[in-house]
This record gives sequence, structure tokens and C-alpha cells, in this order.
Amino acid sequence: MKRDSRQVLTECLVLAAQGGSEAAFTDLYGLWRGDLRRLALVRLERQEAADDVLTEVWLAIARGLHRLDDPACFPRWAFRIVDRRSADWIRQRSLARRRETATVNAADELAPAPAIAVEPPDQIIRLRLAISRLTRDQRELLHLYYDLERSVGEIAEVLAIPTGTVKSRLFSVRENLKQQLERAPA
Repeated sequence: MKRDSRQVLTECLVLAAQGGSEAAFTDLYGLWRGDLRRLALVRLERQEAADDVLTEVWLAIARGLHRLDDPACFPRWAFRIVDRRSADWIRQRSLARRRETATVNAADELAPAPAIAVEPPDQIIRLRLAISRLTRDQRELLHLYYDLERSVGEIAEVLAIPTGTVKSRLFSVRENLKQQLERAPA
């Protein structure tokens, strides 16, 4: 695990918050809310859902912070809470999603497809398009590894899977993206 200034600050804030400092908890919230929100957005793909889940996440963090034995584990612990709460949200709304998807599919079948103007995409647009074609789990894995710079071991803890599986999935996602980019017209 990297011991950068953010990690050290996190550990100090966790200890202070565990000691009852509301200011420390507020600072901890300010330090991590962006990363936790981005993870929820990747997982849920809806801003309002991510905001709802994050409210529950921060309540869970506030209630359970005193039980966190190792302050260095705060990021992984918080990411796992986001992951679990997001999964709960998805399960609770799965029926509504299926109905919504069925409605959209029916509307798409009845409506003519709009004409799409295709301009020659540059490398970034092609990469973003390729990423958007990945599954939610694959995008979440990329987000944890590249955007949040979590190690393979930390990702394994967050997703509750073996490190070898994380490495294998990262390799597969990279190969998938590589193939998509090679197939896409330049």
C-alpha cells in the first residue's frame, strides 16, 4: 500500500474521528466524498441513485467508524461499504429496471431509428466509446485501478475476490479494449 500524504492524513483523521472529533469526521468526508461518489456512479450509473446511496454510506461510516481497528484500512473499508450499498440498491430496484428496460425496448421497436452523423473519432473518443461498451463490472474495475489508483490487493478486498482474479479480469478488459480499438475505424 502506498503511504502518500493523503493516506497519512486519512489515518490521522480516522483516529481523531474515532476519538469523537466532529471536525475530523467532516474533514474525512471532504477528503473521500469525491472518490466514493465516483465509485457509486460507476456502479449505479445514475447520479440521483449515487447520491442516495452515498447518504446511506456516510451514515454507515459514521456508525461503524469506531469499530475500524486499522485506520490505514479506511479506503478499502469505505469502498466495500459503497459496493455493498450499491448492490443493495440495485437488488431493490431490479424489478423497476426490468420494467423500464421493457418499456424502452418497446418504444425503440415502434419508433424509427434516428440518423446518426458519424465524424472521424479521435483516439480519446474511440477509447471512451470502447469503455462505454464494457459491462458495469468491467468499468468499475477500471475505475478502481486507474482512476482511484487502488492496488490489485485493495481491489480484491473491495470486490471480495482473489487477487489472481483481479489480475485476470484486468488483463481481459485491456485485451477487450485493445481489440475494440483495433477494429474501430481511425
